[in-house]
Amino acid sequence: MTLNHIRPWRNIYRRKSRQIHVGNVPVGGDAPISVQTMTNTLTHDAKATIEQIQACAEAGADIVRVSCPDEASTAAMHEIVKESPVPLVADIHFHYKRAIEAAEAGASCLRINPGNIGSADRVAEVIKAAKDYGCSIRIGVNAGSLEKHLLDKYAEPCPEAMIESGMEHIRILEDNDFQEYKISVKASDVFLSAAAYQGLAEATDAPIHLGITEAGGLTSGTIKSAIGLGNLLWMGIGDTLRVSLSADPVEEVKVGYEILKSLGLRHRGVNIISCPSCARQGFDVIKTVEVLEKRLEHIKTPMSLSIIGCVVNGPGEALMTDVGFTGGGAGSGMVYMAGKQDHKLDNEKMVDHIVGLVELRAAEIDAQDAVDTAAE
Repeated sequence: MTLNHIRPWRNIYRRKSRQIHVGNVPVGGDAPISVQTMTNTLTHDAKATIEQIQACAEAGADIVRVSCPDEASTAAMHEIVKESPVPLVADIHFHYKRAIEAAEAGASCLRINPGNIGSADRVAEVIKAAKDYGCSIRIGVNAGSLEKHLLDKYAEPCPEAMIESGMEHIRILEDNDFQEYKISVKASDVFLSAAAYQGLAEATDAPIHLGITEAGGLTSGTIKSAIGLGNLLWMGIGDTLRVSLSADPVEEVKVGYEILKSLGLRHRGVNIISCPSCARQGFDVIKTVEVLEKRLEHIKTPMSLSIIGCVVNGPGEALMTDVGFTGGGAGSGMVYMAGKQDHKLDNEKMVDHIVGLVELRAAEIDAQDAVDTAAE
């Protein structure tokens, strides 16, 4: 029995959307919410771009977006697509011919912005290329680049203008008999983004790509994205997401997963539950957690680890985790396995010992999953 059955207040009822595919990744319907990021290398430098894509994929990215601002970039896409371990989205602005070239190069999806891609005729040419080469399309509405007629109508970017922009573009795609699309309505303002996404969710059954655009640096952007995306996800809105940070794209992937993990929507790697530390701590909690986060990055198996400085909350938190350590006295603490006291451990040996226990538990979980899969 799952926790959702035991505790119905944990349930999130996701909005029903139709399903499309970005390469081999399903988006929408009952598919897991996929995590995306975007490269920040010069795309024409194929080697650097491939290396960054591979690092993002290793961190868990399901899909990676690559900007294609010029012909050199779309020319490099041929090699980049061949070496990429995940489907690629070609990011297109202004030059519709770059979208056609990217489709020819093997991109799995084309991201086009209604505010700057050009006339309906140009969009129709992009749609034809998407059909010919099996691409999906993301309609990427952005508050900072709305069409002039909508700014004239509404005077400023607002949820109504963003939704209208998206729905106008949906009509163009559907008039050209194209259904393999998803849509986003991004803004840097959390309130504007949230209102636009809520209205969009009611206006279409298309898969929705979530994002707070230009969210900021690692700390401020993470907080802003967690508030904006977290609230929308809690309401059941969103089929794929990208956290936009002025930081290494790998960090975007990590933050995206942490947002989903906090809501129980995706599970990947070790979820560390740790206290902020205080004078009661029996060991240096902050330093220990920092080291464990690095040492356990290679674990992809979903599992939980509690690292608590003292016995006030430690035993209670350990009841709910796969592995736990609670600080005690005289330079040692208690190790918990599957919620039960297991053995005492000297603080000096804690990190290496816990890493070993987590690796062992991950192997056990993987082995059981393999057995369960074989039995299905």
